[in-house]
Amino acid sequence: MRHLPKHLRPRYRYLAVEIETWPDVTLAERPLQERIWTATRTLLGDPGSAEADPRVLETDLYPGGGWALVRVRRGTVEQARAALACVDSVQDHPVRVGVRGVGGTVRATRRSFLQGPPAVTDSTAVTFRDGEAVAHLREDRVDVECADTFVGATPRDL
Repeated sequence: MRHLPKHLRPRYRYLAVEIETWPDVTLAERPLQERIWTATRTLLGDPGSAEADPRVLETDLYPGGGWALVRVRRGTVEQARAALACVDSVQDHPVRVGVRGVGGTVRATRRSFLQGPPAVTDSTAVTFRDGEAVAHLREDRVDVECADTFVGATPRDL
């Protein structure tokens, strides 16, 4: 079978996506891909999701979050961003998904938007709600362990 000429091949854009969840959760790539497909199909319908065709190409997932490189067809970037904003949980864990940037090639997107190691998390004992708790510190936010769940806070709340 012959390849299509270059001017007939589909053109793609690449989304650098950051993922954040509670500090004790490590996500997997396959459930993330399935959740993105579900959100795209729910928001855009079958024809719209087939047109956008979101694919997770690469991931770097670690406890508390990670990043992913998502490929979409050119011309559907805004629809794909809207669909990614609809992702609120993966593997029954709440997540925050945000698009850091859009690039025309994998290499340029990785170089421009996915530089450096993940934000360092540190744990410390704090006083929260008149009791002792463990706080997981990230850049400008704090996740405080309360009983069997977490509470999102800022450093000023402690």
